Amino acid sequence: MFVFNLKLKSKQLFKTILIVSFIIAISLFLLAGFKIITELLGDKTFVDDDIPSPEVAEISPENYTNILKEVHENMDTYIGQKITFTGYVYRVADIKKDEFILARDMQIDNSNQTVVVGFLSKYKDIKNFSDNTWVKVTGEIKKGYYYGDIPYLDIIEIEKVKAPKNPIVGEPSETYVQTSIIY
Repeated sequence: MFVFNLKLKSKQLFKTILIVSFIIAISLFLLAGFKIITELLGDKTFVDDDIPSPEVAEISPENYTNILKEVHENMDTYIGQKITFTGYVYRVADIKKDEFILARDMQIDNSNQTVVVGFLSKYKDIKNFSDNTWVKVTGEIKKGYYYGDIPYLDIIEIEKVKAPKNPIVGEPSETYVQTSIIY
């Protein structure tokens, strides 16, 4: 039979536990500090994995004014997003020859009154489309200038279409919450 006699020195045991605890505490502190610094510096690569990014987002008439408002209010977030939508060609006197408004009529306060709303759009051959022509476009949101910084659609594809059965869109909803991409 083997007998092992272990004699513990309480002061040495206390020092060992204290040193191990101190090393664990410093390790946790450094890990937390690293995490805080990487978040402050914007290292958020996990976002790309968590949020789907459609190649081209199709805007519906039901959310058109919500998206239009959101893109104008947070333009830098949406630069580079490709969208497709149907509207009509609308021109104002002070835009360039290759520009138009991809427009819809928005109903105001449940009345019979409407106002024109839409994205400023650029297309080199827009002269081939007359005012009030309904078109379906695919374009990329870019940053432009029209009496200040404004998002505009750089048109990639455009095709003439028939007017929809209900060409009117509603006002933006106060409860609408958009993400950083348009679905």
